[in-house]
Amino acid sequence: MIRFIKTALCRFRDREDGSMVVPFALWTPLFIGLVLSTIELGTVTLRQTVLERALDQSVRGIKLATGSTYDHALLKSKICARAGTLPDCENTLQLEMLRLDPRDWTEPPHDANCVDTAQPVTPQRAFEFGQEHDLMLLRACYKYRPISPAGYLSSDLATDAEGYTALVSTAVYVSEPL
Repeated sequence: MIRFIKTALCRFRDREDGSMVVPFALWTPLFIGLVLSTIELGTVTLRQTVLERALDQSVRGIKLATGSTYDHALLKSKICARAGTLPDCENTLQLEMLRLDPRDWTEPPHDANCVDTAQPVTPQRAFEFGQEHDLMLLRACYKYRPISPAGYLSSDLATDAEGYTALVSTAVYVSEPL
């Protein structure tokens, strides 16, 4: 009986069937994590680029002073219309506009004003339009949910209590005279 078990174990040891199962099981999670991180990084880059471009195009209309007056809602809708690939932009984009005085400089706040997804409505922190020759800072904060919270890149991104991550874009311009 012992000889039979010993022979069976020797045959099992010498067989090469299924020899790739162990390396496959060890390497597959690494490759899946790499693929998910690549997809996540691609979407973050695309969203940031689209937000930057939409903000720049919208600010161009403001600083050229084309005769129309912009308010918070109109500016937000123009940015969201130009940023077509940002899902739920109208609800998760928060704008902040500050007048800066280069002669009496005070540092603007470093943290961006983002939508608080836990609250039903987030009030504006500051939004004031400048007059001719005023130096203005416009900051847009867009919140989104990462594609895969289990990805390697997503685990390093700062998220709020609801699982949203923020992208911030800033533009500084001078209001041109009419």
